[in-house]
Amino acid sequence: MEVKLSDSKLLDRARDELFSHINRCGVVDASEADQSEWMNDTIDYLGERYPTLAAHELRFLHAVGMRFCQPAIARGAATIGTAGNSAAPAGQE
Repeated sequence: MEVKLSDSKLLDRARDELFSHINRCGVVDASEADQSEWMNDTIDYLGERYPTLAAHELRFLHAVGMRFCQPAIARGAATIGTAGNSAAPAGQE
């Protein structure tokens, strides 16, 4: 018996699979050009794996995947004392 998933569940599953691939493949540490090429290939793969996903859903997955590859804080940037934040612990300013 084949179980049919709703469109939103299918998109969620494809998104989760994409994030898993990103984490396993180490694409986060790649150059932006390599990330883009890898993402294009991976989205093509997901389009084949989930043929009922529409083109706009695949574009969404591409965009969210590229955002997922970008660090919240740029590598090499100081994490304390930037943007006017004090590096001193609270109450010791």
